[in-house]
Amino acid sequence: MTPEADVMALVEDVRARLARTPGDLSPHRVAEALRAAGRPVGDATVLAVYEALRRDVIGAGPLEPLLALPGVTDVLVNGPGPVRIDRGDGVEETDVVLPSEESCRRLAQRLVASGGRRLDDAAPWADVRLPDGTRCHALLAPLAQPGTAISLRVPRRGGFSLAELRAAGALSDAGLELVRRLVDARLAFLVTGGTGGGKTTLLAALLATVDPAERIVVVEDAAELRPEHPQVVGLEARPANLEGAGAVLLRDLVRQALRMRPDRLVVGEVRDAAVVDLLAAMNTGHEGGCGTLHANSAADVPARIEALALSAGLAREAAHSQLVAGLDAVLHVRRDRRTGRRRLGEVAVVARGPDGLARTEVAVAFDPAGTPSAGPGSRRLLALLDGRDRDEGRA
Repeated sequence: MTPEADVMALVEDVRARLARTPGDLSPHRVAEALRAAGRPVGDATVLAVYEALRRDVIGAGPLEPLLALPGVTDVLVNGPGPVRIDRGDGVEETDVVLPSEESCRRLAQRLVASGGRRLDDAAPWADVRLPDGTRCHALLAPLAQPGTAISLRVPRRGGFSLAELRAAGALSDAGLELVRRLVDARLAFLVTGGTGGGKTTLLAALLATVDPAERIVVVEDAAELRPEHPQVVGLEARPANLEGAGAVLLRDLVRQALRMRPDRLVVGEVRDAAVVDLLAAMNTGHEGGCGTLHANSAADVPARIEALALSAGLAREAAHSQLVAGLDAVLHVRRDRRTGRRRLGEVAVVARGPDGLARTEVAVAFDPAGTPSAGPGSRRLLALLDGRDRDEGRA
């Protein structure tokens, strides 16, 4: 047995003995439990077991060192076995190992409890924000296989600036200049892409460039957007309590935000009926509104919004009319499958098609090296950026 495995065996034995007698966790109690079990009680052994138990009851437990690693954006537990992380170059395996399903389940329940929710067989999944801002999603086995799954999304302290995104290769010089002009022109836009594609990162960097005199109201399911801006008010939705009461929905907060004199209304992620309220807000004189949306491409955005709007009871024609009237541009981000690098892939504009429905037209596409190429929507985008009549930009 390896030294690490031997320590883990001692930890489980000591944990079981300490659980039978109440008291605070201390090296002295650990030493007593080791003696009672006939185990070695050298200083090094006692401290190793104590530290392992301490990590298991404080913060993120054995995941704490991984969360502290520079550049980590995600920490992933796929049941017992090695824990994996993402540092921007794809998922990689670490030396941290969760030995059993019991340890995975115990860790998931403690993390969720620290976010004010419960996790058990009656409520086998939860999505919470931890006290340090980390977003935690957990799903218990047997719904998750091969064991309890934990996904931690780590917020970057301070966020990225557009210059840092340029240095990381997410934006080219041309892309940087284009998105700056888009924000300065107060265009309404959505940042789209897949999970982990960098939508929130790009949006936060864009909001940091907004005029400091403007008031930004951000509405989110789970607080992730942290733009470096002096006038940001964040509103966060709330799930129902154990009795099924007290829920505050995203769309409720969008309505509240409209009464808070926002210069820019931001919906952190449009994923449900709140899209109706966002479209309404974009059509009531609140210029520069923006948000993020899961979509496979800019071309898929009208269909995605139509589906969300239909689920909220908004007719198809009405959804498309509001989309054309309220949304100016779509910034689609991509993630390279081979390298894991996130980058701006294309900027599209919204127009009305011959059938009267909304459609997107690519204005500028960026290849993997960041080189731009003009698309059929480039003239519309230039008209919008130059401040010409909105209808001219869509003609």
